[in-house]
Amino acid sequence: QVQLVESGGGLVQPGGSLRLSCAASGFTFVTHTMAWYRQAPGKEREFVASATALSGATKFADSVKGRFTISRDNAKKMVHLQMNDLKPEDTAVYICNAYQTGSRIWGQGTQVTVSS
Repeated sequence: QVQLVESGGGLVQPGGSLRLSCAASGFTFVTHTMAWYRQAPGKEREFVASATALSGATKFADSVKGRFTISRDNAKKMVHLQMNDLKPEDTAVYICNAYQTGSRIWGQGTQVTVSS
């Protein structure tokens, strides 16, 4: 079964850190670009970060540059999102995504709440 399962979400205070993980199964992980998106209530889904299939080159949304990092482990078929200096506006459901030509796979998301 094709599957992406996120973990690591939770409640954190502003300025704190959180590390999200995404475990992949049922497809060829090494040929897919991996990405994180997020969606807050009343807002559309937005891109957060990605890491390409071959080189692992990374991209980040302007809103998280300098605070978030993405990494992938092809041997373990996992991708991680390290989130530092979290802000209340980072509160959202964070969703793992896998992409290649002809294939787009979505996880169900993990809730991140940033509040004092």
